[in-house]
Amino acid sequence: MVENRHQKLGLSDNDVLEMYEYMVLARKLDERMWLLNRSGKIPFVISGQGHEGAQIGAAFALDRSKDYLLPYYRDLTFVLAFGMTPREIMLGAFAKDEDPSSGGRQMSSHFGQKKNRIVTGSSPVTTQVPHAVGFALAAKMKKQNFVAFTTFGEGSSNQGDFHEGLNFAGVHKLPVIFMCQNNQYAISVPIEKQVATKSVADRAEGYGMPGYKVDGSDPLEVYSVVKEARERAIKGKGPTLIEALTIRLTAHSSDDDDRAYRNPEEVKEAREKDPIFTFGKYLYDVGVLNETKVKELEEKIKGIVNDATDYADQAPYAKPEDALKYVYKE
Repeated sequence: MVENRHQKLGLSDNDVLEMYEYMVLARKLDERMWLLNRSGKIPFVISGQGHEGAQIGAAFALDRSKDYLLPYYRDLTFVLAFGMTPREIMLGAFAKDEDPSSGGRQMSSHFGQKKNRIVTGSSPVTTQVPHAVGFALAAKMKKQNFVAFTTFGEGSSNQGDFHEGLNFAGVHKLPVIFMCQNNQYAISVPIEKQVATKSVADRAEGYGMPGYKVDGSDPLEVYSVVKEARERAIKGKGPTLIEALTIRLTAHSSDDDDRAYRNPEEVKEAREKDPIFTFGKYLYDVGVLNETKVKELEEKIKGIVNDATDYADQAPYAKPEDALKYVYKE
């Protein structure tokens, strides 16, 4: 008999089914975008495949009605859970006028949506870290009960923005959570050539905050740690650094060929830790998921992905003169 871990954490069967559905939806949207890119329909894909478990575990541990999310480009599962729709994701991929993130101006996966408190990102990596600290400072100054949550890759933890952001947050005990999604590669540079410490989480001590290293393929482990970090932040006990060890199932992006620097055996081994598979197996083992439910879910998601693709493909592009918007004062 497999231990029912989710109920011990206060999650219902419906909660974990919803988590799994978001994970599968994100994966199917991601896979569709790769096909669209290879067929010349969309210009660029930067994938979140392998990161779904870390993202959905964290998203469900936050208060998605009040907390602010400052994501990075692999956070497809995260932004779906925070309220972005599959149509909106595809509008961004196709760079259409209705794209809520930027009206088609930014590269895809540079998520932003004011109504869901998803703070827009930019192509220079790690800029979201000091921005998250700024949101947390505002929460403290205004005595508002929310947490800023930001994510980044382990390569970003070597940037100045990371260190300045953590230092300021630690000094002022701000309600911010930093989550590094460590997939072992900064584009093509492996972790051992990036970081001299044993882990990114070890860096937390230097900035006066707890650091935790967790299995990013296990949504329930991530949920537990993020929930605790949020409670600390809300109680005024300051920030937390979380390192979620994830896998990268694709090349860095659609412009990269990872066969030049990754051993095929390594990629094969990573697939055995695929969070879609491992979390799905857990749900089977505890009796929450069965073949009938999986088939129903697959059909439902297939329809959603097809609808999002067709809608975005047929949506209008922005007018050429719209390129002048938001550049100078109107």
